[in-house]
Amino acid sequence: MKSSVVAKFAVLILGTVLSLSVNAVSDKKHAEIEERLQPIGKVCLEGDSSCGTAVAVVASGPQSPEDVYQASCSACHASGAAGAPKMGDVAAWAPRISQGMDTLYTHAIGGFNGMPPKGLCMSCSDDDIKVTVDYIVANSK
Repeated sequence: MKSSVVAKFAVLILGTVLSLSVNAVSDKKHAEIEERLQPIGKVCLEGDSSCGTAVAVVASGPQSPEDVYQASCSACHASGAAGAPKMGDVAAWAPRISQGMDTLYTHAIGGFNGMPPKGLCMSCSDDDIKVTVDYIVANSK
């Protein structure tokens, strides 16, 4: 009888030990799963102090009108694509220039007919676009 009680007690202790070790593994696995399910990023709003330090944006400064023209304008204004007046074509530019520089600036910045806003130069400031328009006009009179 004693051996039966000892055997039952041993089985109870072994079961408890196994149960604890299984729970420990489960807790570890659970923690690993939680870690893998964490978001890869965090949305931070301006003024939210819990987000840490903001990344500094360094302005590249104004771009030269020649660079802007070559990078963004020449595709259409050198070839006449989509009806764009070619730079240097005095006859094509005369009626446009007669509308005034403010109109040309507005069309170049906001887009006009087939021309997209800023000629798709999204890194250009409005001032970059204006000096590029001045450059094109000066070379088209």
